[in-house]
Order: sequence, then structure tokens, then C-alpha cells
Amino acid sequence: MAGKTRFDGKYMSSEPAYNILMYSHDTYGLGHIRRTLAIASHLKGKAANILILTGSPLVGRFDAPERIDFVRIPGMIKQSNELYLPNSIRIDPKKALRIRRSIITATAKTFMPDLFIVDKAPLGLKREIMPTLKWMRSQNPRIRAVLGLRDIMDDAESTCKDWTEKGVYHVMDKYYSEIWVYGHQELYDPIREYDIPPEIASKMVFTGYIPRKTWDASRRLANNGFKSKGVKLVVVTAGGGGDGYPLMDTLLKAMEADPKPPFRAVLVSGPFMPTGERKDLAARAKKVGAPFYHFYRRMERLLGPADLVVSMGGYNTICEILSQKKPGLIIPRETPRLEQRIRAEMLKRQGLADFLPFGDLTPDSLRDKIVDMLEHPEPYLTAMDNFKFTGFEVMRKRIKAFQRKADS
Repeated sequence: MAGKTRFDGKYMSSEPAYNILMYSHDTYGLGHIRRTLAIASHLKGKAANILILTGSPLVGRFDAPERIDFVRIPGMIKQSNELYLPNSIRIDPKKALRIRRSIITATAKTFMPDLFIVDKAPLGLKREIMPTLKWMRSQNPRIRAVLGLRDIMDDAESTCKDWTEKGVYHVMDKYYSEIWVYGHQELYDPIREYDIPPEIASKMVFTGYIPRKTWDASRRLANNGFKSKGVKLVVVTAGGGGDGYPLMDTLLKAMEADPKPPFRAVLVSGPFMPTGERKDLAARAKKVGAPFYHFYRRMERLLGPADLVVSMGGYNTICEILSQKKPGLIIPRETPRLEQRIRAEMLKRQGLADFLPFGDLTPDSLRDKIVDMLEHPEPYLTAMDNFKFTGFEVMRKRIKAFQRKADS
């Protein structure tokens, strides 16, 4: 039985592995697949197989460690909070969703996981994982379903309304063994903010934030030649990039207005920035001597040498910045969700980062804030030294607890 297999690496070839199935719906940006890959990379082991269901068109660009594999479901692109269209194949959206649902259900039934980890979306895209959750509950109750939530979903009013209308509270109560919150309750408490009923709150485990790879400063060429003696380096990243143009446009306007800016900038637009916007930024960045990338597979190599990181404040980018212990300036988007603005305000209160409201973003305000943070990084560095990452440690403990119960 799979329950006899240990997760700590004491694996016997005659015994089956502990199978973990992960679901990442991936309809916008890079956040879901990056978080899922980070978790998978640290939960894998000689006694664990991990299979990831994903709709990300970029999954092949990331390294897939041994004992991790992917099942690619047709990609869907988010047009609005309720409208999703096929990303590549030109078929009716309902048909694309039926294909996705069929693949997800068939994979679960064939793989027979011990653990099913769902990223962020309790019902999946358009309820596509509900058949799988129902099958697990009725036919294979030994399979534990875990919902993983980022620290902040959206503002309280919008989240409560959305979860009530879609029946999310019922699904969390009935179909999930645990709910892992990838954050600290003392920094942001979803139980209070989202009116979580006691029966669901009792399932919630606050893992803490998820650490990311750090830069090895001892390696030659680790800074890719971007870091020059006496010149401060600013890395500007827009995550997936779908809505990152205003930030990078403003930064380049500031540099274009100053022939000798007091810092060097490297820009990463993100692979989902529209082609025309990306080409415009790339041409202008070249003129001001700022290296420009539309996608950078190993961001730690850029963030490590940086003196400051400017971003929009998505969960995964913030985890990367805090892992590298770099001062961060956040320019959060405020549509279609307030998640990034709420996170930016929370981080500022903790002294872990600073932020510039999107409505206050101008070339002068951005330049002034960058210069001020480059000149006075100490408060941020001190706060980050006291910030603890516990995400993987807590997850491993929970999985071992699941295994002990299966063995008993």
C-alpha cells in the first residue's frame, strides 16, 4: 500500500511511491505554475512522484527536476473575471473546457494519487475539477485533497461575494481535507477577512511564505555582467507582463529624461506582454543602455546582484525578492483585483518593502523613489533579516502526518 512508503527518502524499489497530483489552472501570467513548480521541487524525493496538471503554455521553458512530470491541458486565456478563451487552438470555449475536464479526471483516476494539491482555485477553472473531487470523495476517500491559497486573494468584500455566489465555502468544507495558506496569519488573516466559518477555519494551516532559489554570489559570471563597480543595479520585472507596460514605460521615460541616471536598469517584461508593447520597450531600452528581456528563466541570477527590485507585487515575485533579501519597490495594479495593493500596503507596514500607488506613478515620482531607496536600503534589509520562510517545512510536516494516519 502507498501508505507504507516513507516521504523522507527511505524508499524501497519494491514499494510504490507516494504519488502527488498537483493542479495549476494557469489562465493568466506566470504565478500559478511558478508557485506549483517551486512547491513540487521541494516536495519531491526518492519516495515521491509528482505529476502536475497545467494549462501553462510556458511550462516547457522551466527545468523539470527528476520525479516531476507534466500533463498539459489545453491553455485558456483570461479575458475577464468570467470569460476564458482557448489560448492556441481555435475551438469553442465550452469544448476546450470539456477536453480539460476529461484529461484532469482521467489523469487522476489513472495516476491514483495519495495527495491532490489544488492551486488557488477551489473549484478549478469553470468548476473543471469538481468531477475529480467528487470521485475522490465517493470512490477513494483515502486520497487527501488539499487547497493551496496565496496569502491574499482579493479585498474582503469581493472575495466573500465571489465565494458565496460560486459555492466555494461549501466545496472547501465538503471536499478538502486541509487548506494551506501560503502566508502568515499575523500579517493578513483570511479567516477574519473572508468570513471563514469555524468548520473550515479548523482545516486551515498557515504554512508561511514559499522561499525561492537564491543567487550564488561566489559563482563567476553570476551577475551576467550587469553589475558594475560603483553603479547601483535596479531590476524591473512585470511578472507575466500582460499589464506591465505602464510601469516599464514610466521607468524608461525617467531614464530618457536623464542622460546619466544614477543607476543601471535591467528590464524583464514578461512573456505575456503584447508584442507591440514589448517591441516598443525593447527599442527604447536599447537606446538608454538598459538590457531588456521578455522572459528570464532563472530570475535569481538577475535579482541576486540587484540593489533594488521594482515590481508590481504579485505573490511569486514578492517571494523571490524577500528570498534574495533585496529592497523592493512595488507599483501594484488595482484591477481587476486589489490583491497586489493590499499586499503592498501590508509589506510597507512591516517595513519589508515600499510602494508607490499606481495613480501616483510618474517618471519623476518613480525616479525619486528609486533613488531614495537606493540611498537608504538599511531599514528594509534589517526587516528582511528577521523574516522567516517556513512554507516547505510546514508542508513536509503535514504530508508526514498524512502518511502516519494512513499507516495507522
